[in-house]
Amino acid sequence: MPELPEVETVRMGLAKWVAGRTIAAVEVHHPRAIRRHLPGDSHFIAMLTGRTVLDVSRRGKYLWLPLDSGDALIAHLGMSGQLLMQPATAADEKHLRVRFAFTDGAAQLRFVDQRTFGGLSVSEGGGELPDEIAHIARDPMDPLFDDAAFSARLRARHTEIKRALLDQTLISGVGNIYADEALWRAKLHGARPTDKLTRPAVERLLGHVRDVLSEAIVAGGTSFDELYVDVNGDSGYFDRSLNAYGREGEPCKRCGTLMRRESFMNRSSFSCPRCQPKPTP
Repeated sequence: MPELPEVETVRMGLAKWVAGRTIAAVEVHHPRAIRRHLPGDSHFIAMLTGRTVLDVSRRGKYLWLPLDSGDALIAHLGMSGQLLMQPATAADEKHLRVRFAFTDGAAQLRFVDQRTFGGLSVSEGGGELPDEIAHIARDPMDPLFDDAAFSARLRARHTEIKRALLDQTLISGVGNIYADEALWRAKLHGARPTDKLTRPAVERLLGHVRDVLSEAIVAGGTSFDELYVDVNGDSGYFDRSLNAYGREGEPCKRCGTLMRRESFMNRSSFSCPRCQPKPTP
């Protein structure tokens, strides 16, 4: 699942390519791609045709494109969604779901999604912040993110720190990969109780979360397969810098102890047994 760095990389690419352009035509090639747009494909097409894209914004792992109508096009990539800029003459992708052509006749925006877990929808009057994603918390890269409020809410919860980091209503954009990376840097096991953390410990962890996300954005995100690419079809390379995620049985880059893998919420967590000891009951 793409996390904040991957989605931010796509956002920056889209802003460069589509901001200020007017949509000339929309084609829906698979109804599941717009399943969240309940009025259906005809309504989806009508609300977008002739509209000018003003900007490209992000909240956590969601993108939205404010339009000159005051509405917004919302995009969520899901497991395998791709928003690609392609020449109008380029052959259709095998898993092309939605195509946007522009009045200038230049590069098209194509939504490609092999597994169709992602999707697009139009939010009426959602240009400022769509109601559909207003429940999602700000991410730690947002200038308006409130560190003190986050620390207080986190420490008031009776849960594990990794579960809290993945709670998009508390802090958005952080997924399994970057949670493991930040926890490794902070020398915290993911099962550490949030209500036992001190304020300085939370502040240090939040600093590591920001560092990891910032470095991953510079690297264009993390790509383990061809499913995540940017708008130009290029893969990210932060996987070369991973210290924890996916490194089971490899030596910890800090102390040399072999890294472990543990089951977590139907996924895997990776940590160092020495640097990140499990909390005692």
